[in-house]
Formats: sequence, C-alpha cells, structure tokens
Amino acid sequence: MTTHSTGPATRPGSTDTSARAGHGAARALTEGDTPAGGRTALAVTSGPTRVLPVGDRALLVEVSSGEAAQALHAELLRRRAEGSLAVREIVLAARTVLLDGLADPARVAERLPGWEIPPLGTRAQAAVDIPVRYDGPDLADVAALWGVRVPDVGAIHAAAEFRVAFCGFAPGFGYLTGLPERYHVPRRATPRTAVPAGSVALAGPYTGVYPRSSPGGWQLIGTTDAVLWDHARVPAALLAPGTRVRFVPVEGS
Repeated sequence: MTTHSTGPATRPGSTDTSARAGHGAARALTEGDTPAGGRTALAVTSGPTRVLPVGDRALLVEVSSGEAAQALHAELLRRRAEGSLAVREIVLAARTVLLDGLADPARVAERLPGWEIPPLGTRAQAAVDIPVRYDGPDLADVAALWGVRVPDVGAIHAAAEFRVAFCGFAPGFGYLTGLPERYHVPRRATPRTAVPAGSVALAGPYTGVYPRSSPGGWQLIGTTDAVLWDHARVPAALLAPGTRVRFVPVEGS
C-alpha cells in the first residue's frame, strides 16, 4: 500500500495497487452480467472489470467500485480456504484485488470473469465494537461542515455501521466506509506533525483509527483505547478487509 508523509490517503485511487500491473497488460476481460438466483456477477455495480497480468505469477483485477472489490476479495478468500484456488497472496485495495503466487495465472484470468460473486450483504459476520470518546480537536470543524451541533457529531457517527474497505498506510490501519455521502469531509488544510495513537478520524468517505502516533491530515473526532495492532495477538491486526465495525460511545463522551 502507498504511504503518505502526512497520513493516510483519502482518494481510493491513491491507495490502489494498479500501478503494479506494468505496461505489458494483456487484453482486458470484461463481465457485467447479473445471473438469476440472487447472485451477482463479478462487477456487482455497473462498469468494466479488467484482469491484468502482473509479472509471471500474479494478476490484478480492476473493478468498478469499492463494494465490488470487497465482494470479490471475500469470494477469493473463500475459494482459497476451500481449496479451489491456489494463490499465495490476496491483496485488497480501493478498487482492485491483487492475486500473487498463482501457478497458472492465464487459466485464472480466463475463468475469473465468469464467476458469480455473492454480494457482501449476504455474508453473516459478527461486528467488532470499538469504544470511542468523541473528544477530538476537530469536532467543531466537522460539526460546521455537517451543519449540526458539536454533540451531534458523535451520535451521527456512532449510528452508522462501518465495514473495513481495505487496509494500508500503517500496520493495523483500516479504511472504513459507512458514513452517508453528506457526511464526507475533506482533509485538514494543514496536516498535523503528530496524531496520537487511538485517534478516530475522518477524511473523504473514510473513517480510520490511527494504530500508532504518526503525521496525519485527517479530521480528528475522537479517541479509543482499542489496540489496533499487537504483535503478540493472533491475528495481530484487530481489523481486516471486510470486517464490520461499530463505534460505541463511551459513557460521558
């Protein structure tokens, strides 16, 4: 994933792995049909799907939306777990999924556009609850951007249900989607040189929690004591792509 000297990127394209596809990409494969039976083809929203070679043993799959990328990523993990797909790494980004370590990339590239991909909403999964104190230094600025009172920011944020779209920037950092578009906010005009670990922040369509102190330009609305990354824990990351997340206000915040 791409890192940024002033904090996580906010534009989906800036964290994509599509640059790794190189200039020798083969003819793109396209699939946009919706078969019967309530299952959705590879492009779960309108737009092209492309399968591009990356070196000798990898493929980059480009889809039309973050939701399509997340649904494809979940299906690839399922197929690898059941043994029908042999691949070493499956890396999710904003609108791409990279498959690395394939024995026969050409065969996978030929078949993949015809796969039926269940929408994310059909997969039952427990949510991770993150306790948060809505005490961030940018609460007033966010309230002004939203056109609400400062105390309402936490209530609005906590009422949403989030999903980890992809991970990057720092170990344990997840890019969470779920806020309605009217609550998307820009990065700060002047980034901070240090954002405390546990800061709950907003930028563009994303919510994120800083797993460690680092520079950052996101709008800080709260803090949490949740440990996002712990080497002694298995898995070390609290959040993984596809994880459902709820922010639970700490009493008195």
